[in-house]
Amino acid sequence: MITQQNRLNPGSDRFILTINGGSSSLKFALFQAGDTPVRLFSGMFERIGFPEGILTLNDVAGGTTERRTIHVPDHESCLDPLKRWLEERIRIDDILAIGHRVVHGGMTYSGPGRVTPHMLEELRRISLYDPEHLPSEIGLIDAFNKRYPNLAQIACFDTAFHRDMPRVARLLPIPRRFDKLGVQRYGFHGLSYAFLMKELARVGGRGEANGRIILAHLGNGASMAAVKGGKSVDTTMGFTPTSGMPMSRRSGDLDPGLVSYLARTEGMSVDRFHKMINTESGLLGVSEISSDLRDLLAQEQSDSRAAEAVALFCYQVRKWIGAMSAAMGGLDTLVFSAGIGENSSVIRARICDGLEFLGIIIDDARNETGNAVISKEGSSVTVRVIHTDEESEIAYQTAQCLQGSAD
Repeated sequence: MITQQNRLNPGSDRFILTINGGSSSLKFALFQAGDTPVRLFSGMFERIGFPEGILTLNDVAGGTTERRTIHVPDHESCLDPLKRWLEERIRIDDILAIGHRVVHGGMTYSGPGRVTPHMLEELRRISLYDPEHLPSEIGLIDAFNKRYPNLAQIACFDTAFHRDMPRVARLLPIPRRFDKLGVQRYGFHGLSYAFLMKELARVGGRGEANGRIILAHLGNGASMAAVKGGKSVDTTMGFTPTSGMPMSRRSGDLDPGLVSYLARTEGMSVDRFHKMINTESGLLGVSEISSDLRDLLAQEQSDSRAAEAVALFCYQVRKWIGAMSAAMGGLDTLVFSAGIGENSSVIRARICDGLEFLGIIIDDARNETGNAVISKEGSSVTVRVIHTDEESEIAYQTAQCLQGSAD
């Protein structure tokens, strides 16, 4: 239990609550409102739907962390403990808005917006675009609306960062009528990329954020974005977050002929194929050991399956770096971010090995110690490691939307 001295002074401040729901997790954070919101507390519900879940609570100012087990059979069941946690610290009336990460905005939404009945109707219409995320995200919005009907809710879309990609980068080579129905390349991890671009503008050299940049968001979900002149010009993920490079459990790009082949030879249904490529593939599928690169690195010397999974991941990321560089006509900055990108010097080194022809030359000592810049002095491409923060970007976009300055 957090003591009374950690309770914020009621009525003295206004706050923004951010909600970032995953397939079996829910991250939340409380920010002091302002032009640049300041994080005060954060937390995460993990293993939602499992017999024993985990709740982690972080007091940023106090520097304390609390971890407890909790039973949360679904996302909505997280709301009561979250409500109790909030009421120990603030008055609910002092929350200006709740900012939600919404993975898919379809063709309609190119920026954050207030949740309205019309928006919810549209999100329900496109929920099959991303059945892993959208239904639970909509459910969370509905649940908050029932509990706090007068509290503004802001949807911040992961696809919005990429909505201005060139037409050629958005088109899928299938019959044109599907494009008119919204079947096109959207791209994801946009909240992470928007945050990284702000950070690059802050810490980078003069004009660096306006150069030719590859942002590599390498976590359980992994993607990359090619950014030129501050705009996304291409990205690895397409119509759904399953596409692109291999991930922890997602397959990434596959030969579409596999659908009919496995249907004929294995009797595999569409639903079974969908489950396979989203939860049983990627690092887990190739290694048959783990979806966690740390586990695979620990076993690669003794198990060829682990070694092949690691090699495949690095090889595919390396290929995408080449493709993204070609799309921009060169490369000035490469940014590693997210769980793998920020924390694994081994993976960063293996990805960059062989990319010297692009001007990517890693300084081994800098890389090992996790410096902010890990490229060699004088190399033509600056290679950076930047911590991403989707919750801060959600809070920022929510504040901008409340001020009426967002689209």
